[in-house]
Amino acid sequence: MARLLGQMGIRCKIVNPTPWPDTYRFLLGKDVHDETEAGPKALADVDVLMVLDIADVKRLGALAETVRAMKTPKLVIDHHVPSDEPPSDQILADTTACATGELIFDFASVLGLEITADIAVALYVAILTDTGGFRFANTSARCLAVAGQLLAAGVEPEEMYRRLYASLPIGRLHLLRDALATLEVDPEYGLSWISVASGAAEQYGLRAEDLEGIAEHPRSIGGTKMALFFRDLGHNRVKISFRSTGSVDVNTFAKQFGGGGHQRAAGALVTGNLEEVRHSVVAAARTYLGKIEKETS
Repeated sequence: MARLLGQMGIRCKIVNPTPWPDTYRFLLGKDVHDETEAGPKALADVDVLMVLDIADVKRLGALAETVRAMKTPKLVIDHHVPSDEPPSDQILADTTACATGELIFDFASVLGLEITADIAVALYVAILTDTGGFRFANTSARCLAVAGQLLAAGVEPEEMYRRLYASLPIGRLHLLRDALATLEVDPEYGLSWISVASGAAEQYGLRAEDLEGIAEHPRSIGGTKMALFFRDLGHNRVKISFRSTGSVDVNTFAKQFGGGGHQRAAGALVTGNLEEVRHSVVAAARTYLGKIEKETS
């Protein structure tokens, strides 16, 4: 989006709520102005704020309070289910889109902007990661058609695979080993879950983005309808990733814990210690899955 706005003569800067992930740093270049390190101060002089891929202002983390207080025009472009507190009341959302990157592709197409090789790579990465490598249920015919146009614009699919999925730090495999050692399965309800203790990521020199995809491992177990990934962040906070298969709606389930997301992939940040949170969430998941079973039997 920054590059597309640049084609329109609009000066743009990127401000992420968390540090720019090393895995995706290759997307930046001299033509993109990133001020993530400046934090909320970087938003002080903007004329318009555009929020991408975030449906709830709380997901803006350290930027949330600043965004809430801003009087400048704000626009959200997103594909998530609307939340109770979006970052703005001006929202362009399409929950049928496979990724916000698909909507930005439409933005470029409608305005007749050029999909350069760098823009194509960025959009392809957005679509590839949000569809789980074109494996998830949000992989639509149109999604693949858009991806095909991005390949025609210069994307090398094998290079994208290497950068995103074949360049993992060794610490991720060590952490995955530890997480899988905690695996528990309740076949009666089709429920599987794993946990990561506080400080584990730091122990192996990992950042939050290095844990992406770990929740897919318990979901991959045959018979699993819902998978849970608990990560103890310390300071009495636990991050939960919810994944599901079939018709199980984890977005609805996550809302009772202050979270949300998509039907088959959602998240929440819960106050409490790991054991307490895990016990209450697993119990609630059994109740939720049991209710679904009764309704469909």
